[in-house]
Parts: sequence; structure tokens; C-alpha cells
Amino acid sequence: MSNDSKKGAENLDGDSQDFDSKSFLKTVPHKPGVYRMISEDEKILYVGKAKDLRNRVSSYFRGNIANSRTYSMVKQIQDVQVTITATEAEALLLESNLIKKHQPRYNILLRDDKSYPYIYLSNHKYPRLTFHRGAKKGKGQYFGPYPSAGAVRETLALLQKLFQVRQCENSYFSNRSRPCLQYQIKRCTAPCTNEISVEDYQHQGVSHTIKFLQGKSQLVIEELVELMDKASNQLNFEQAANYRDQIEQLRQVSQQQSISVGQSSVDVIALQFASDIASVQVLTIRNGHNLGNKNFFPKLPTFFKEKVGNKETSDDNETSNKDENFEIKNPEKNILASFLSQYYISREIPAEILLSHKPEDNEPLEEMLSLKAEKKVTLAYKLRGDRQRWVDMAIRNAQHALSTHLASKAGVQKRVLALQEELGLDYIPARMECFDISHMMGEATVASCVVFGLEGAIKSEYRRYNISGIVGGDDYAAMHQALERRYKKAIEKDSKLPDILFIDGGKGQVTQAVDVLNELQISGVDIIGVTKGEGRRQDMDTLTVLSQEGGVSSVKEKIMLPAHSSALHLIQQVRDEAHRFAISGHRQRRKKTRNTSPLEGIEGLGPKRRQDLLKRFGGIRAITRASVEELSKVNGISAKLAQKIYDVFHSE
Repeated sequence: MSNDSKKGAENLDGDSQDFDSKSFLKTVPHKPGVYRMISEDEKILYVGKAKDLRNRVSSYFRGNIANSRTYSMVKQIQDVQVTITATEAEALLLESNLIKKHQPRYNILLRDDKSYPYIYLSNHKYPRLTFHRGAKKGKGQYFGPYPSAGAVRETLALLQKLFQVRQCENSYFSNRSRPCLQYQIKRCTAPCTNEISVEDYQHQGVSHTIKFLQGKSQLVIEELVELMDKASNQLNFEQAANYRDQIEQLRQVSQQQSISVGQSSVDVIALQFASDIASVQVLTIRNGHNLGNKNFFPKLPTFFKEKVGNKETSDDNETSNKDENFEIKNPEKNILASFLSQYYISREIPAEILLSHKPEDNEPLEEMLSLKAEKKVTLAYKLRGDRQRWVDMAIRNAQHALSTHLASKAGVQKRVLALQEELGLDYIPARMECFDISHMMGEATVASCVVFGLEGAIKSEYRRYNISGIVGGDDYAAMHQALERRYKKAIEKDSKLPDILFIDGGKGQVTQAVDVLNELQISGVDIIGVTKGEGRRQDMDTLTVLSQEGGVSSVKEKIMLPAHSSALHLIQQVRDEAHRFAISGHRQRRKKTRNTSPLEGIEGLGPKRRQDLLKRFGGIRAITRASVEELSKVNGISAKLAQKIYDVFHSE
């Protein structure tokens, strides 16, 4: 080997570099720690950990780098910073923190910039149960974390049916003079109007809710059985029947959610890898109950994909090959280790984590997680029986998510994923609904609701609403009525709710959506208003983005996506479809109205008399201008009937 090739990064491309790797490596110790590759603009290119820093870092500067991506990265290095740690586990913890903080382009990255959602029970005379995300500043109890906003919504809907604890905002609660819809459909006990005492609300609702969320559903059932027997002995059979139904619902839920791990808390994590894409499925089990699942797609660096795809190897140095090419032979182990170390940086760590694969550096990873959790954490991957069945279920979900992700490289699904990335969502929006209003100067107002999923438009779930009882042309009132009718029916029938609600309009229309969802106590739905650009230019469309976090809806930001953005194209597609559906409904309604003579609805005015009227005056317009006396001169039209005809065209 020539001297030039031995200089490694000092002369990789025939040009001298400022970084003197040879001199630097003499200062690196044979100890565990973390190293950071720094570029000319002082950005971190790559963060890595090593059991032996000198051996690991020197492998980058040996001049026999077969992979072009790694070669390109090394060319950009202008500095290497190292941090020595006491153990490999400490190095792994530091590496995870640095990767999350700096997001280096050459590391495997977990793109998840949102905190996990919780269920929050407020510290109030009549406590409120609601969706919460973010800092835990409010007084009260927090339950979770849940893997997704959808899991929280499902749990809140279930709790509403079981225990009827209020979910409305405090401002709404304090201004009620009569029970709302939730009371009428038996989803709330209406403490706002004193339909239930404080003691009964706490005991029958709040206490049972807390025990259920803590996994003590069997204890709740036993208490309800006692209450049912007591009500029956007091001949209060209606109340006893209510307790009976509640017990039956609880037993069904307990059967669906209970698992063989008893009352313990575990996470089940499965990985599937194909076509340079990794799919990681996480099942969250807390206190013996399945809180739901969530799927992640870690961002893999390009050089990692190339190594896996090309299966590149080098026989020049066995130690170097083991370090550089381990991920080629075992991509799942490498990706899973990177995922685990980043995933639990800011999350609760259960005592046991069930895995589909043995991760790379398993023992240091266990030690690092135990160090962070301040308790013993076990990574279990050789499983049997029920535990293996849970891992198998996670694997199936990961495979399904991966196949969906791969299929989404074209069409609507690709745009959905782009939308997720542009808006920084922690979930793939599987259901989107959009509302639009159409009318002609206030006449024949029609609202439309269109539904889109991962496969595109779901036309069987489209709905139109003929708007009535409002001032003509009041788009805000029309939007409020349509949203209220849609989602009131949805909660009555336990129908699916959207992940994202698009509104064709600006802040005013979006405010109507916020008011309706708050009134119906629907939380965890992201709301986006779509405002047409100046001159109706689509490349100038503005998005008003709102979210309901901690039970409070607020404007997050107004944004404009690039004209070439796939996410913007999806939003416009959904908005335009809602617009088309609304216009067609408006035209049908207007046509039907105009094809029906206003004379047909007048009692006592049959076909013969209508014909005589039209012959006498020559058409509807002349009839509308006629006086009562003129109308009564027509054969067969009495003064009383003439007054009826006149009133039809001249009433307020």
C-alpha cells in the first residue's frame, strides 16, 4: 500500500485537509466513550459510541473505505470530538442524548418530535377528564403515556360510556343553565346543573375511573355488584339495571384487554425491515391493559442503506470489517438498538421490554436503560407462550405498516406521509374529513363533508347537509350547523372520528369547528383551515393550523407550504373534492326548488285554478306583483284564497 493511501482522510482525494487525523489519533485513549464527527461549518455529521475509542475512530481513517457514502462523510470531517465515559452503558446513554439533540445526517434517526399524550383528571370540585399533551403543569392526575392520540380518544370514549365523568372545558361547564347533549345520551351525569351530588360524582364516576385507569377493573366490578344489590334491595330496580349494564360492559372490556402478564407493565417492540425501510411497532401495556399501538419509521442514513443493499465487505482488516459491516449482516439488530436508545430518552421505561430481535450491544443497552430508569430493566427476546403471541401480533402490525408504507410511494398514501412530515404529526393520518359551504347569495345553502383515508376518497361516507334556520349567506352559522349535525350523530352512534379535520376557510370558520368540538367534548382532533390564496392562486393557499392539546384548542401557526409540496397537493385535493361535492349538492337543491312552482304548496289551489291564474297573468312574476283584488277576479279564486296566494309571495 502506498504512503498516500495510508494517510486516510488527510489525503483521500489528492487534496490536503486541515484535519490531521494521524496526530489526532495519537491522543485518543483505549477507553469507552462517545465520538462526534464535525464538518467545516461546525455541524455534527455523525455521533457514535465505542468500547474502545481509539480502535473505533481509527477505523474511519485507514484509507480502505469501500463504501462511497462513508468515504464522502470522512472527506467532510474537519474535527473529531471525544468524550470519555466510565462504562459502555454511559457512552450509549450519552450517544442517544446527542443524537436526539443534534439529529446528525449520518445517524439512524427516530423522527418523533412530539411528546406522548396522556389522560388528565383535573383537581376540580367536579373533576374533568380530558386529552393532554405537553408539560404537566395542571394540578390533578395524569394517566399514560398512551402511544397515540387515537388511543387516548378511544379510551376517553369508553370511559364516557362507563363512568360518565365530564369531559367539557371548565368555561363551558361553568356557564351551563341546562344539561347538554352528553347528559341526554347518558355520557355525562350533568354536574354542571347539579343533576348529581358531589359525593355521588366522586364515588360513582371519578373513583371508578381512577381505578379503571390503574388497571383495577375487577375491583370496580366488585363495587358495582355491591351497589346493584343495594339498589335492588331498596326496590330501585331502574338504578340496579343501570349498574347491571355497567358491570357487563366492564367485564367485556376486561376480557378484551387483559393479558397473561397480569397487572405488570411492559412494552412489546417488533421490527420489520425491507427495501431500505424499517418499520417498528410498539405495543404499550400498562397495569395489565393494552393502551394501544404506534408505528415508527426511523430515518436511515443513505450509507447504511447502501451497505445493506450492496452487501459490501472488505478483507483487508478483520476488526474494521466487524465494526463497519456488522449492520450488513444484521440490519434488524443494529436498527433496533438505535431505536431503543433514542425512544426511551424522554419516555417512561417499563421493567420489561419484549422484543422481536436481540438488539446489537444488548447488555450495555440493558445497563443504560436500567441506569436511566433507576431500576432493573430487562430486554426479553427469546419468548414462549402468550408473550410470544404478543410479539407475533406486534410483528404482524409492523409488517402491515411496512407494506402500507412501501405501497405509499405513489398516489394518495405518499401524500399522506408527506403531510405527516410537513405538519410534524406523531401519527399517520388514517382518516381526514373536510367541510365546505356552498350557496348562491344565501339561497339553497348546502354543506358537504368528504372523507379521505390511506387509500384515497371514501365516497360511501360522504355526506351533504341542507342548511336551514339561519340568515342567508351566514357561512359561520352554516359551518357550525353542519359540524354539529355531523359529530353529534357520530358520538351517538360511536362512529369513527377524523385524525385531521380540514375546514375550507380561515380563522372564523375554524373557530366554529373548535366551538362545536368543545361543545361535544371531542378532543385529540387536529383542525386545519385552508384559505385560498390571493386571486385564488393555489400556490398561495394558507393553512391555519390548530390543535387540541391539554384539552385546550389554540392557533399554532399559519403556514404556507411550497407549491411543489405533496402535502399541499393532498390538502388541495381534499378541499377541492369537498368544494365539488358541496356545489353539486347546492345546484341540485336549487334546481329542485326552481322546478317546483310556489303555487303548488297553497291549500285549495288545485291544478285547474293554477292553470287559470297563469293564463290570466302570463306567469309567476306577474302573479307576485298582483294585488289581492286582482287575484280574486280570476275564475274560482275567492277573496280568502286570493289572500293566501298574496301572503305566499309577500310574507316576511
